[in-house]
Amino acid sequence: MKVTGFISLWTLISLPCGPLANPAEREDVVKHAIKLHRGKGAVITQRKQWVLESCRKLSGLLRQKNVVLNKLKNAIRAVEKDAGLSDEEKLFQVHTFEIFQKELNESENSVFQAIHGLQRALQGDYKDVVNMKESSRQRLEALREAAIKEEMEYVELLAAEKHQVEALKNMQHQNKSLSMLDEILEDVRKAADRLEEEIEEHAFDDNKSVRGVNFEAVLRVEEDEANSKRNASKREVEDDLGLSMLIDSQNNQYILTKPRDSTIPRADHHFIKDIVTIGMLSLPCGWLCTTIGLPTMFGYIICGVLLGPSGLNSIKSIVQVETLGEFGVFFTLFLVGLEFSPERLRKVWKISLQGPCYMTVLMIAFGLLWGHLLQIRPTQSVFISTCLSLSSTPLVSRFLAGSVRGDKEGDIDYSSVLLGMLVMQDVQLGLFIAVMPTLIQAGVSTYSSIFKEILRILILIGQILFSLAAVFLLCLVIKTYLIGPYYRKLHTESKGNKEILILGITAFTFLMLTITELLDVSMELGCFLAGALISSQGHMVTEEIMCCIEPIRDFLAIIFFASIGLHVFPTFVIYELTVLLFLTLSVVIMKFVLAVLVLSLILPKTSQYIKWIVSAGLAQVSEFSFVLGSRARRAGIISREVYLLILSVTTLSLLLAPALWRAAIMKCVPRPERRSST
Repeated sequence: MKVTGFISLWTLISLPCGPLANPAEREDVVKHAIKLHRGKGAVITQRKQWVLESCRKLSGLLRQKNVVLNKLKNAIRAVEKDAGLSDEEKLFQVHTFEIFQKELNESENSVFQAIHGLQRALQGDYKDVVNMKESSRQRLEALREAAIKEEMEYVELLAAEKHQVEALKNMQHQNKSLSMLDEILEDVRKAADRLEEEIEEHAFDDNKSVRGVNFEAVLRVEEDEANSKRNASKREVEDDLGLSMLIDSQNNQYILTKPRDSTIPRADHHFIKDIVTIGMLSLPCGWLCTTIGLPTMFGYIICGVLLGPSGLNSIKSIVQVETLGEFGVFFTLFLVGLEFSPERLRKVWKISLQGPCYMTVLMIAFGLLWGHLLQIRPTQSVFISTCLSLSSTPLVSRFLAGSVRGDKEGDIDYSSVLLGMLVMQDVQLGLFIAVMPTLIQAGVSTYSSIFKEILRILILIGQILFSLAAVFLLCLVIKTYLIGPYYRKLHTESKGNKEILILGITAFTFLMLTITELLDVSMELGCFLAGALISSQGHMVTEEIMCCIEPIRDFLAIIFFASIGLHVFPTFVIYELTVLLFLTLSVVIMKFVLAVLVLSLILPKTSQYIKWIVSAGLAQVSEFSFVLGSRARRAGIISREVYLLILSVTTLSLLLAPALWRAAIMKCVPRPERRSST
């Protein structure tokens, strides 16, 4: 007999004979099979006898299984013919028998799946890693499916047990008289059961067969706190409420988003602890940065570094913290739009439009040149160059807070030019986010014709321009017909109650955010446009709304900058400090020189002196590079190493920005203006 068939029979016997033999007998069978496999201490007659015996046992088990199945079928027929049982009770008993039938069939199926897997493994080449990987994947899929089936069967048995308990209660209630209170509670119990059945979503059953859904093995981890009775009882409660954490094989961690039972209120205590910790630690960190003359945002970033994976690693709900931090970006750009004055920017609109476009084109050209020299893919070069060409609007807004406007007649205010260029960069950000799918497709493109690829890109650019035109046309309609009556209504209803005003402004901001998102333009641009539309109602309106929204923005901005710190890794910066300093200084100097060159060409001669201040304000990398970099890494545009370099260069450039800004202010701004500008 071949070794393959022999070992298959040995596996076949060792699996089903577990219930019939004690552990010592099973161990003897295993040792005997190993000896036979090695050809030691066994003769042909013993081998044949052992095989015949094993086949006889297997055949007996299969016959016994068929007998039991026939008995179950007869029992089902007897239940269906029993006139003394109600329809509900018949369904319950039949369902119980069917569960047992399914268990027998699945057990038999598992035996033959094991045989098939062993045959496949023996027929493969143990030196072929790809074949071994495929065999392992198939076994893993089989185990996952078996686990899912067993889980479903366990749930069905729980439901059957619950039905049995309910039936017993009903029999007890029928045998005794109930008080009025008991009858009321019984009616409430039945109504509660109906409510749970109505609101329960069978998400597992509905999605398990959907295309793209994979079964995964996960670990369920409870809160590892002290071993006291209080914490033990707390863990039991968490287990009942489904608040434990799940970890998959890729080390991704998951928490509950929607419970099965929606009648019980739940709270994610990990998220609450994270926000509380960030709020408490942000105060001393921000205070320290204010003391040494740095913007407070660096203190909040330091807070994220200390609490993040590279520090104490105490933040559990990283995704939730980042999601809440995104609202800080929304409200920051809303207030930037609120401070946006079309009248003030009208005389610099050409500079605001041309400057960022020229700078981006030059950055991409330099990026493609260096990418060609360093043999970097053009897609990656374009992404990195565009990402580094953006500057931080929130940081520069802090720099411009309280700055003095140009008081000479005919002068162009540097703050107007800088703000206008940053606004145009925000528009470019929306364009770039919309173009990212094209970059992803370009990385894996199979087009053989360059003409088709260029045509596809031109069509996409046309769609983006159409979306932008639709957005600005909608803004024009809102400004002309809607925003005035809307604000007056809010102002009238909110007298003595600021909640209506705050809610109304927030709802309008979210509406614009949703519209721009639906039109495939960035949500950030929608927030900026919402602020700009409201600022068209006059200075008094702007001041009133700013007083209400600024505290909300400040708190959410703390969360946002702390979430940035969660992705800053000081150890990586220390290990690669020389390379990172060189790259950061190169980027800062290149952006400064390009900005000076572009502004020298487009600024009037009487305002050439402001090019140094504007260039200093643009000579850093926007914190949105964190967002763009993370999306690009998930999409495969850039590698992990490039992503870490972008994060580190962005952080170091933001740290250098205040020093460069102060140097430009000291050089170019007259002394009376300098105090308020810095």
